[in-house]
This record gives sequence, C-alpha cells and structure tokens, in this order.
Amino acid sequence: MKFKSVFDIMGPVMIGPSSSHTAGAARIGRAARNLFGREPKWAEIHLYGSFARTYKGHGTDVAIVGGLLDYDTHDTRIRNALDTAKQKGIKIRFHEEDSHTDHPNTARIRIGDDDGDLELVGISIGGGMAEITELNGFELRLSGGHPAVLLIHNDRYGAIASVTAILARHEINIGHMEVSRKQEGQQALMVIEVDQNIDESILQELERADHILQVAKIVD
Repeated sequence: MKFKSVFDIMGPVMIGPSSSHTAGAARIGRAARNLFGREPKWAEIHLYGSFARTYKGHGTDVAIVGGLLDYDTHDTRIRNALDTAKQKGIKIRFHEEDSHTDHPNTARIRIGDDDGDLELVGISIGGGMAEITELNGFELRLSGGHPAVLLIHNDRYGAIASVTAILARHEINIGHMEVSRKQEGQQALMVIEVDQNIDESILQELERADHILQVAKIVD
C-alpha cells in the first residue's frame, strides 16, 4: 500500500474520538456551511447507518454542528458546539433514520434562514475525509480535498465555456470537473475542483457569466 504522506498513516489532526464519526462529520457540516455562505438559523440533520446508531457516543452530533459553526476538525470549540449553537439561537434537530443508504456513515443536512435554505448529503469515508454526494437534489462527487467552486446554471449552450474561459484568463488550473442536471433544459450544477483558492473578485466575475444563477465555493 502506498501513502501520499505521513498524515495518511497517522490520520488527521482532529478532536476525537473517531476520525470517521467526528472529523469526517465535521467536514460534512463545514461543507454545508461553506456552500450556504453564512451561519444558518436552523438545521435538520438526518443520520443513517452507523452515524444514526452511535452519533452521541462518537461525537458525530457535536462534530456536524461544529462544522456548521465553521469550526475546523482540530478546533477545540467543537466539544461545546451544541451549547454554542443554542446560545446563538440556532435551532438544531437530529433524526435517526432506519432506511438503507449506500454508505454506513451518511448524513443528510438541511440548513436555512429567512433568506433561503440548502440541502446536501455527505458521507464520511474514513481517515477524517468526507465526500459530498448530493446538493439540492443534484448528484455530485466532491471530496473537499481541493478548493472547489460550485455553480448552479441554466442548462444552456455556452454556460460551461463562459466559466472555463474566466478561469483560464486568471490562470486557474482545473483539476476535476463534472456537470449534472435534473432534466434537460432546466437547472444544472457545475462542480469544478481547482489547484488554488479563488478570490472573491473572480467569484463575482463568475456570477456574471452567461446563464449562471448561483456561485458557491469550498476552500482548502
């Protein structure tokens, strides 16, 4: 077996006790926060499989909420995340689900405020790593291992070309890209993993590109 670095052997720097149930869960929660773009006023958190059975003992609940509060996996404030959320007036509800999922450590998170909401599905794949597999009904595969930009757009000719032209003009290299849509000619989702974090000015430029409706980012 080959390892990319010593961290692949030792595991992530994190608040325990479990890399998959705590660190991975925190990454799922923080991805939801990053994509929503602000602190939510409420959260409905549905846990499946092993997450549902052991989330209190393994700290999955505090980890996800810590992520929603924008805490990193090694942030000691995660331990008190539930109390902090309550103090901030954020309404949190957990649901233990019995239905079968493709992965045992699965969470469906819906968050929102007075101005909007967001729903995603994330899985903790071990070693403190997580993947986002669904966003607002769009299927995707987002590892969080690299900075990424997600663009909801009209499924029209030229949308992808206008986005990639902007990234090329700013010399931003694309490491991975995928597009999904619910129905032909309706809304679609473009997911682009890049080699460096994207400045806010470039995100604003992307928002003005042809057929783009919404832009969000995941930072490294």
